[in-house]
Order: sequence, then C-alpha cells, then structure tokens
Amino acid sequence: MSDPQFDPAGSTQAFRAFAQRREAEAAAEAEERQSRRTMWIAVGAALVVVLAIVVFLLAG
Repeated sequence: MSDPQFDPAGSTQAFRAFAQRREAEAAAEAEERQSRRTMWIAVGAALVVVLAIVVFLLAG
C-alpha cells in the first residue's frame, strides 16, 4: 500500500535546505580558521620584532 503523505518535492526541498545549511556552516568554519591564522601570523611577527629589539639593545 502506498503512503498518501509522500511528497517527492517536499523531500527535495528538505534536502536542499540541509545542503545549504551545511554549506553555510562550512563557510563559517573556513572564515574562522582564516581569522585564527591571521591572528597567529600577527602574533609571530610581533614576537620577532620584540626579539630583534632585545637582541639589538643587548648587542649595542
């Protein structure tokens, strides 16, 4: 006996909503990783500058 409530269009719409939600979550995660990477590069550069100043002052 067939299910009278089965709606193929509804299933397709639900899948599309699921796929779009996953794409949005993946984009947000990628943006967060890029933000962290930029922060760590800036921290590393600042550390190099501070160490260079300390070495310059101790050598001079």
